[in-house]
Amino acid sequence: MAKALEDGVVSDRDAASTGTLERVNIPVTGMTCAACQSFIQRTLAGESGVQDATVNLMLHNATVTFDPRVITPSGLVEKIRSTGYGAELPVANESVLAAQEKNDEDQLREYQQLRWKAWVSVLAGVIAMVTSMPLMSMSSAGGLQSMKDPFMSWSMRALDPALRKMAPWLYSVSDNSIRWFLFVLSVFIIGWAGRRFYVKAWSALLHKTADMNTLVALGTGAAFLYSAANTMAPGFFLAHGIAPDVYYEAGILIIGLVLVGNTLESRAKGRTALALRKLVQLQPKTARVLREGLESDVPLEAIQRSDIILVRPGERIPTDGEVISGKSSVDESMLTGESLPVEKETQDRVIGGTLNQRGSLQYRATMLGAESTLAQIVRLLREAQGSRAPIQHLADRISAIFVPSVLALAIVTFGAWRFFAHGAGTMQAFAAAVTVLVIACPCAMGLAVPTAVMVATGRGAAFGLLIKGGEALQRLEKIDTVVLDKTGTITAGRPEVTKVVLSPSSSFSQDRVLSVAAALERASEHPLGEAVVRHATQNGLTLQRPEEFESLTGQGVVGIVEGHAALIGNVKLMQGHSVSVAPLTRAADEAAEQGRTPLWVSIDGELAGMIVVADTVKPTSIEAIRRLHREGLHVVMLTGDNERTAHVIAREVGVDDVIAGVLPQGKVDAIRRLQEQRRSVAMVGDGVNDAPALAQAEVGITMATGSDVAMEAGDVTLMRSDLNGVAAAIALSRGTMRVMRQNLFWALAYNVIGIPIAAGVLYPVCGLLLSPVLASAAMAFSSFSVVTNSLRLSRLKLT
Repeated sequence: MAKALEDGVVSDRDAASTGTLERVNIPVTGMTCAACQSFIQRTLAGESGVQDATVNLMLHNATVTFDPRVITPSGLVEKIRSTGYGAELPVANESVLAAQEKNDEDQLREYQQLRWKAWVSVLAGVIAMVTSMPLMSMSSAGGLQSMKDPFMSWSMRALDPALRKMAPWLYSVSDNSIRWFLFVLSVFIIGWAGRRFYVKAWSALLHKTADMNTLVALGTGAAFLYSAANTMAPGFFLAHGIAPDVYYEAGILIIGLVLVGNTLESRAKGRTALALRKLVQLQPKTARVLREGLESDVPLEAIQRSDIILVRPGERIPTDGEVISGKSSVDESMLTGESLPVEKETQDRVIGGTLNQRGSLQYRATMLGAESTLAQIVRLLREAQGSRAPIQHLADRISAIFVPSVLALAIVTFGAWRFFAHGAGTMQAFAAAVTVLVIACPCAMGLAVPTAVMVATGRGAAFGLLIKGGEALQRLEKIDTVVLDKTGTITAGRPEVTKVVLSPSSSFSQDRVLSVAAALERASEHPLGEAVVRHATQNGLTLQRPEEFESLTGQGVVGIVEGHAALIGNVKLMQGHSVSVAPLTRAADEAAEQGRTPLWVSIDGELAGMIVVADTVKPTSIEAIRRLHREGLHVVMLTGDNERTAHVIAREVGVDDVIAGVLPQGKVDAIRRLQEQRRSVAMVGDGVNDAPALAQAEVGITMATGSDVAMEAGDVTLMRSDLNGVAAAIALSRGTMRVMRQNLFWALAYNVIGIPIAAGVLYPVCGLLLSPVLASAAMAFSSFSVVTNSLRLSRLKLT
């Protein structure tokens, strides 16, 4: 599994592979559309030593898995820079929280700059259009207005009469003076607000590629150069029978409207990262630390492991730790999605970023920096939002050929109008070609999938679901069978001893049987063993340390306690050591019929007794399984417990099938058998004992609680121990995939419909042409609409 390092590079060691791979996340600047993303990704993927490369347009980064023996992170950065885009190595020792804060600041700064340039450009475009009215009204060369351009036709009908009344002096200004004023205004807008398009288009040309900037730069640049030529040498055009028309206002408005679209897109993209920002803002900047009997506020980065931290009512807990004194209730909703506060007292664990409500706490810091729960959640969420869904490959393939195809269509459009359209002049052909260039925008395709992934993973995190990116979301949608582990998943996972039954022939007392069993179980981490130890401790028994101990997977534990050979486990363990359980078979059957688990205890080769343990069903499990059924899912319970106990629990919660009495490897085989029946399986377990089965299933879903988060074990982690999260995750995946398909459909449909209209296919039918200005507005709207559609996922009902 991937392990985050402080320097921003992640080592990814796979036991199944022969070499050691590393993964680095490189910030990339200058990307504006899907073509940019696709070009950088193809370049990195083709580099020697690179196993996998994922470039994210939304997060402006590249995640590269590479062989450090072949290429270094610095080499990858240089490779990105060689494509004409900016790149830099991650900042050394920068935490994920600090990195996210920096990303948020950069995004806000970009939005503010875009907004300022957009509105100045639009204002300049309006001024240019008003100033151009005298020129358009006097034009006799069959310009755009005579071609039934809806925008220009409207402006002439609505604005020209009003302008003649309000500013008659404007119509007395010479044509040449107006042209030169518009020329100066265009130079200012192109050189300041539109500079980014031309610089990036030139860089793309140098690298023999093309992107959205190429289309905008060609369209507006051609309009400007044609107008500039008419301004500087009007006599030349008149001598050749062409009116010296200028289209400065179109070029300025195109730049303005494209920037408006970028601004709206940037603002909407900022909203997609809202969940991450909220998580980062949870962590306080300082902590009140008790050192040598003195309290002092210290920066968070100065906290040391084992420092004693004081938290008052209403304050956020600075970092993870263990309570040593005090009692309070803590609001953990931002991390777990659990609305009810959690009571905390001595020896309980607290999570950094959660809100202390009514009591004061003193706790010892245990996990700092990248180890903290909050930092792990932020890291995993950043990785998830930067991941790719398989459906993205369709958009990538289209983007790779999209811009060159549009350039070819623009040339064809110019030629068709110039040589085959009766009565159409060079300017009319030119305007149609510019409109094709401007309306064709690959941005919407590049944003269609990443925006949905970002919003969905953020929505999931707010609900207490950590989903590992687009691939997990896409696989979740196809799930038709959910396999649930019993202990800790359906049941509370905190069993309690209900009674101790002695064998008729036993020479030991109940306390003696319990103390021997508990002493042996002290070395075990099994929930049933913990119940035995807890019960013995509560009864005031003294537990000795076992001289020998061995855990037998799926059977129990064996060892030596105070010189006595002891066994505690299931029937298989007793049979394997030739211990007869016949004297207590009826008592065991009665316990099993009640859904309780009998633990057999043998001392010195003889049956000493039986400890009955009960694990109660979680209050939420029954309703959660009903929700899974309403989603049309087949629910299976998979457990190592005995058949009778498993079926009692199964009847209580309403699962469809039961597979009981299986070892960990048997769980893998059970998952495989379901898959052989052409079922798509999601396995839900605790993330540790069920790891092989989680890996075998199409989707592994782990249950995590508070600070003990097994977040690396599965594709989805439920931050609260509630099976309703499984139904919520599946509902979220289905909603997300629906939005992704909508986004891709409309991004493609927009171009399939818009480009032919821009080329003029409707002109022979109804005399309608689309102006470059309206085309730029449509282009801006397409990207904004895709992002806005994805934002609907933030309101998706998951309860």
